[in-house]
Amino acid sequence: MGEEIATFVSIWLLTMLKFIFGPTLGYAAGFPFWVTILVTIGGMMSSVLVFSYFGAIIRVRVFEKYFPRKKLFTKGNRRTVRLWKKYGVTGTAILTPILLTPIGGTIVMVAAGTPKRNILIAMFFSAVFWSSFFTAGLYLLGKAVLPGNWIP
Repeated sequence: MGEEIATFVSIWLLTMLKFIFGPTLGYAAGFPFWVTILVTIGGMMSSVLVFSYFGAIIRVRVFEKYFPRKKLFTKGNRRTVRLWKKYGVTGTAILTPILLTPIGGTIVMVAAGTPKRNILIAMFFSAVFWSSFFTAGLYLLGKAVLPGNWIP
């Protein structure tokens, strides 16, 4: 039982960093379908909550202290602004699990001044949709697509 909890927590923490870790590692660990969806949603939303409410503090105390800005107009910053102007809150939330990380998508929204409530709602629906989509794909096609070592 302790090993399953440790596996669950480690998948949760990894999903906070990169969304796709939830479905893939949940499948590899042999979790039931719904547990994999819940751990993926939980990991992403934990990251969104932390960076929505404490993002400014983290930026000032960590990033600006240890990683001073060198240039303001970089290729990455321009791409982020273009993404925000083109797609807004909904588009950024939908694209977060695919193109960005949960942290990156949340930071884009916080930097644009989006209200926290809107961030949480948009990211929750995005997490539910994409976790269901990726998990269903893995559980339906996993044995046919993945090598033999991955089959739980």
